[in-house]
Amino acid sequence: MRRKASLILLALAVFCAALSPLLRWYVFPRVAKIPAGQYQDMVLEAKDATLLDYATMKAKKVPEVTVVQTLKGNVEASERIERTAGRDVVVWDSLSYVQGPDGKMVSKLPERYIFDAHTQEPVHATGESVDGDPVRRDGIEFKWPFRTEKRDYEYFDAQTRTSAPIHYEGTRTFRGVGVYYFEQTIPWTKVPFPKVMPVKGITARSVARTGTTRWYTTVRRFWVEPVTGAPVYGEEIHKEELRGGTLLGGRAEVTAFSGHVKMREDYIEHTVALVKSNRTLVLLMTSYLPWGLLVLGAALLSLSLYLEARGRRPDDPATVRAARPEPVSA
Repeated sequence: MRRKASLILLALAVFCAALSPLLRWYVFPRVAKIPAGQYQDMVLEAKDATLLDYATMKAKKVPEVTVVQTLKGNVEASERIERTAGRDVVVWDSLSYVQGPDGKMVSKLPERYIFDAHTQEPVHATGESVDGDPVRRDGIEFKWPFRTEKRDYEYFDAQTRTSAPIHYEGTRTFRGVGVYYFEQTIPWTKVPFPKVMPVKGITARSVARTGTTRWYTTVRRFWVEPVTGAPVYGEEIHKEELRGGTLLGGRAEVTAFSGHVKMREDYIEHTVALVKSNRTLVLLMTSYLPWGLLVLGAALLSLSLYLEARGRRPDDPATVRAARPEPVSA
């Protein structure tokens, strides 16, 4: 009976030991993915910013500029692309909407971002665009991969339509969460005018005909929770200028927008709570269950060997002598 029990325990120990790396290296990469229908929004603010008044074409100080960013999963588009891509794909239709203190639109920038649901690598397919212009992304945008590494990544900048390194700058703690800090600097670069301008009757094409150009620079910062690859906080030191042309009345340049854009406090709290919850789920697959199964397997193996050793132990010699029959006298 002991031998049978030890064999069962040995089989369970082998099963646990085999399941542990299987969960981490086979199941997790296939199960962990971004949902195709995910929706999220974010509100950022720039206090005491500088904004261009298009009525006078002069820059002025304003108490606040608000940036609303939305990401909406397009399930229909992702399913269509998956049929030819041969992998799980997520299509995010995003919009960055900037408004002044009076609530009027300053600018808006729509994007379609297509990427692998598991690795967050870009998937190049019809529809990949920024402000209606086709683009070909390299690197990540919005989200880092699961199990983010301590290294630089290529990060896509929507204004310039190009990718540039975003540098790993060390490990920090943000609101009780261990994070990796990344920073990217985009130098002054000539960028297109938005398709939709804030003043009625003015278009990007009509502004371009005046010879005026639009330039942009930013310092982009992210605090990324490395297990999930999700930023818990982000901010930008953002500057835009109009340069040259007859639109400026002989001036060399004028500030179109300048401000330190930061996440609003209520969205920080919501994001941190969400990332903490998702972090637990990822750790369950990558650490808690694999290590727990290894420990359980080792315990079952030890118990199996103990029962096997007891099963092979000879009986007590005193008991053997007592049970031996006495010879019968003649």
